[in-house]
Amino acid sequence: MKGVIFVELIKMAEQTFGEDAVDTVLEKAELENGGAFTTVGNYPCSELVKIVLAFSDHSGLSPDALQRAFGNWMMGVFLENYPEFFVDKTSAFAMLEAVDQEVHFEVKKLYPEAELPRFDTRRHGDNRLEMIYSSPRPLDAFCEGLIEACLAHFGEEGSIRRVAHPDTPTSTTFDITLTGERQNG
Repeated sequence: MKGVIFVELIKMAEQTFGEDAVDTVLEKAELENGGAFTTVGNYPCSELVKIVLAFSDHSGLSPDALQRAFGNWMMGVFLENYPEFFVDKTSAFAMLEAVDQEVHFEVKKLYPEAELPRFDTRRHGDNRLEMIYSSPRPLDAFCEGLIEACLAHFGEEGSIRRVAHPDTPTSTTFDITLTGERQNG
């Protein structure tokens, strides 16, 4: 997993809990590298899970809530650092449909060794999108946070239903239904 994810998680934690708390939590997490991450490094997802669990213990927030908050945070990072991905998109659904074929295609050019999740989408009318997340990484709550932030970015309101697949534990379906008027434009 790319180091930028770890670096951003730690930035979010510092802003939320403070630098001293982050240092204490990372020390207690007993990470392989002691909590020193670089944006260009590659690290096991298990280390990310350890960090989330450690911050869950520290804060009392569930690991799911922390992952969702981090997904929201990362959308801000993507908007700031990769605005070109959003330029020609007029809705959250258009952006979500572009993740696998457009965004991940460009990521693979920059980081050929990156092991990216797969996102398959299917429209069910103008107001409903099904998005299937396939990855051995247990980051479905993080994905839900990204979806929430994507809807907010495009000024759309919606409900997100997350459905695990017991027979395929590496897949989760997000059933996204738009429920209100657009807030902007």
